Amino acid sequence: MIRDHETLNLLKDSIARFVREVLIPSEETVAETDAIPDHIVAQMRELGLFGLCIPEAYGGLALTMEEEVLVAMELAYASPAFRSLVGTNNGIGAQGIVIDGTPAQKAAWLPRLAAGEIIGSFALTEPDSGSDAASLRTTAVREGDDYIINGVKRFITNAPEAGVFTVMARTDATRKDAGAISAILVERGAPGLSLGRIDKKMGQRGAHTCDVIFENCRVPAANLIGGKEGVGFKTAMKVLDKGRLHIAAVCVGAARRMLDDALRYAMERKQFGQPIAGFQLVQAMLADSQAELYAARSMVLDAARLRDEGRDVTLEASSCKLFASEMCGRVADRAVQIHGGAGYVSDYAAERFYRDVRLFRIYEGTSQIQQLVIARNMIRRAGA
Repeated sequence: MIRDHETLNLLKDSIARFVREVLIPSEETVAETDAIPDHIVAQMRELGLFGLCIPEAYGGLALTMEEEVLVAMELAYASPAFRSLVGTNNGIGAQGIVIDGTPAQKAAWLPRLAAGEIIGSFALTEPDSGSDAASLRTTAVREGDDYIINGVKRFITNAPEAGVFTVMARTDATRKDAGAISAILVERGAPGLSLGRIDKKMGQRGAHTCDVIFENCRVPAANLIGGKEGVGFKTAMKVLDKGRLHIAAVCVGAARRMLDDALRYAMERKQFGQPIAGFQLVQAMLADSQAELYAARSMVLDAARLRDEGRDVTLEASSCKLFASEMCGRVADRAVQIHGGAGYVSDYAAERFYRDVRLFRIYEGTSQIQQLVIARNMIRRAGA
């Protein structure tokens, strides 16, 4: 649902200008230094990018799902590292508080997240618990007015920069199912909280992940999201539905960038006395990429509108995440192929994007997990 087309267009135009004038020219610097310059982060704050999806009452823009995916497509036209920095504040790092937080928790954290004063992080994955999220082992034991947390979280996005972590932990030792999992807010600097070294990844330099380690980490019981134990896994699933639509939109934006670059190169690069864009086999790669990109964009917008209507979009969100991330990988491969040898060297963005977008098929639920979610929801709906 788009509430005001004129206002949304102004926002999209300002972000598109920021992407082309500031972010894209800085991509190589970020890739070389593995860091987003402070002046760019400051500009992101000024544009309100950290609070796009946080309610207006707490300083955010309260974008609807349809508005959010359209904005994400614009922002994702640049290196994924830039979007990743603001993504957790608008997604998994804040939405647990937005959806299920108590009034006191919302008042304490959402204004700071919306302003970009702090970065939010979502700590779910563990060394032995990834796709099977319900098997996590991190524990949170109630002790008076506190919880004592022990465990290790792995591959946690923005953990090195985070000011607050939404931590999924078991609060009921007698149960082994998802009903024993709770969501707890842990502030940076809490006693017993430490971070591992920053992971060296295949791509997405400038977007950081690392282990988050809890050793008798003491946090106030008031930090239990919603004030109720055992509903953390449900909170996580609500957050992931929204996050999967967002990531699907990011895939669309990145694919559009790669295809635009490939088309431009094909029209400029000459072989056998003519631009390679005139060769039918190159045209086939361009055409396949455009058709799949259009299909993914249409899917994402349709699912976003359904969510804005209040519909259950678990099946649709997983369908979007599956198709858009796989599409993005195919476009990346074709973009390198169209560039030929130039696509294999770092002088061209195609090489970097090829590595960057590979992650989209893994996080927020692997492609294989999306297949299971889709099939199970098909069966459930058919039996309803």
